[in-house]
Amino acid sequence: MKLGFSYIGLIWLIMLFVPNFIWMKNKPKGYEEHVKKENKVLLAFERVGQFIVTPAALIFANFNIHKITFWSAVLLISFICMVIYEIFWIRYFRSEKTMKDFYRNMFGIAVPGASLPVVAFFLLGIYGGNIIMILGAIILGIGHIGIHIAHRNEAWGKKPKKKLPVRIILGILKAVVILLLVVVFGFFIYAITGRNINEVKRAFEFKEGINEELYVPLKNGDGFVRLIGKDQNNPVILSLHGGPGEPAGYAEYLCFDGLTDEYTIAIWDESGCGRSYYRNKEKGNTMLPTPQSQQEDIDSLVDYLRGRFNQDKVVILGHSYGTVLGSIYISAHPEKVTAFISIGQVVSFKNFASEHYAYEDALAQAKAKGDDTTELEKVYKAFCDDPNVVSMQPLRQATSRYHQETVPQAFTYADLVCSPYLGVDDVRWTLFEYSMMLGNTAFEASQGELLADLMGFDINERYKSYEVPVMYISGSADWTCPWTMVKEYYESIEAPKKAMYVMEGCGHVPQNQLPDDLNSAVKQFLKSA
Repeated sequence: MKLGFSYIGLIWLIMLFVPNFIWMKNKPKGYEEHVKKENKVLLAFERVGQFIVTPAALIFANFNIHKITFWSAVLLISFICMVIYEIFWIRYFRSEKTMKDFYRNMFGIAVPGASLPVVAFFLLGIYGGNIIMILGAIILGIGHIGIHIAHRNEAWGKKPKKKLPVRIILGILKAVVILLLVVVFGFFIYAITGRNINEVKRAFEFKEGINEELYVPLKNGDGFVRLIGKDQNNPVILSLHGGPGEPAGYAEYLCFDGLTDEYTIAIWDESGCGRSYYRNKEKGNTMLPTPQSQQEDIDSLVDYLRGRFNQDKVVILGHSYGTVLGSIYISAHPEKVTAFISIGQVVSFKNFASEHYAYEDALAQAKAKGDDTTELEKVYKAFCDDPNVVSMQPLRQATSRYHQETVPQAFTYADLVCSPYLGVDDVRWTLFEYSMMLGNTAFEASQGELLADLMGFDINERYKSYEVPVMYISGSADWTCPWTMVKEYYESIEAPKKAMYVMEGCGHVPQNQLPDDLNSAVKQFLKSA
């Protein structure tokens, strides 16, 4: 929820109030007699709803138009409701102004003078992700629509009953529609409520620090960055996500909030993906990312962070593919780096080395247990015949049976849905990324040279010595980047200070399983470094 003037809310209120002011001198004949019979409970709901909706429409800037997205369709439907509402009034003012004229259906919509604005403001709340408006519209609807349904029944009388078969069919159809609406809007209300609660909590939690989203001009385009910390004088950690092309910045606060009391975390959607991708696409920048451009943009971002927070150096934290970017960067620019935290270090993806490594271990375990290895060998052969990201998935699924994680995820899908940072572009990119599993090659194409470069990466051939302290964190059940490969590499390198922390029972993303343990280990290492 973002406080600020809403011109959209003002327009909606003008469309609501103007015809009502005119109506006050053009009420239906005998209307006041019906008012005397209004249900006091429904009237109370109506008044409370009006009290909530009217100011809420004006004071939240989320209702304004920012850019065209999926949510724009919700705003458009809301506007259409208000337009039909105006047409309803035109029809009424041109009529004889009887109670029946006032309560005549429009386009099959019952009590349109009451239901249309309620639906419009409810959808405005969905569009703006604002639970105050949503609840206000629901309360208003209970009272306002309830009152006018009673008036309509008084004006028109009860409808004659339809034949039983017709009533049954219509009843089933109504039940299905109502159930569908409850499920769909129930989900949105749940997500928006959780999001708003988290937004308010974090506004208080970080009121003395920083909780900001922005686009930073980098060497090869704008980069989306989220800055979170409780004190802007704290050292800075730059987080490099996995992939390539797998940002999850809207969820990283769940993993790294435990660091924000002592560090400011900069979470970046790397060049060519996520919000950074859509921002540059909108500006006409269609440059595909390359290993060189990634490093140039990291350097630009590091310089920005050093300048903004008055720091000589920053900590680089990388996960999975982010450890590739981090290893390269700290080797090229040690003078700008305090330390390197590597989670799930990529040692070698050359010729899919880690996949073969994981397969051999799974096969050995299967044979030791006397299991049928036919399916396992089949998917491995298919992978070897055509090694790529798509054929890798069935292989990982088959080997995972022998590489079970024993530590559960610390977060649920509900936590992700209720993230205060989840945006339309995050959802768009996730769907685009997963379309690869359906054979869509557009995602791979969007990553330019990065995937091909990763498939040729072997850290043992590049870096055996670092000028900054380095810490490697791995899950004991990580077979995407096997921890034993990381351990062998760790033991072979030289650095001013080095440490390795194996998280028992965790997989490739231990920060999602034991975030407190991981953050405590990181803090301890950085203090000693």
